[in-house]
Amino acid sequence: MGGWSMTEQEFALRAQDQRGRLYRTAFLYLGGEHAAVDAVDEAVYRAFRDRRKLRQPEFFETWLTRILINVCKDELRRRRRECRVCVPPEPEAEHMDALSLREAVRALPEELRSVIVLRYFTGLTLEETAAALEIPRGTVSSRQRRALELLRLDLTDGQEVGS
Repeated sequence: MGGWSMTEQEFALRAQDQRGRLYRTAFLYLGGEHAAVDAVDEAVYRAFRDRRKLRQPEFFETWLTRILINVCKDELRRRRRECRVCVPPEPEAEHMDALSLREAVRALPEELRSVIVLRYFTGLTLEETAAALEIPRGTVSSRQRRALELLRLDLTDGQEVGS
């Protein structure tokens, strides 16, 4: 069984097609443009270095997304070690709604945040999300439900009900 091997050119074309989606994912994980660009670059580099490990071309996007998630997790761990207490700057009023959602998603526990980012901000299906996170489809569904419940509570907290 010879297996499939991706050429450098094939890799470059497929990775380039995924850059926008990867950037959106990294931005939601890391919260900043520069950090997201760095994470995408690092993920593409790691994937290129290990491209011979990918045996099925149809899983390229899921495989690359999994690598990106690991890069983002590494960066978040590094940040936690560097800065135990970080106070975010006050958002400008006109950006408050988008920031509220972004901050609410970022405040979710890691396992729930991953599902929400991949499903709603990256547009992966349940199956693709399960493959990217290496968890069963049913686990994706239950984490998605739990995350949406928490987001609903967090985003409505402090607002008057019935107004």
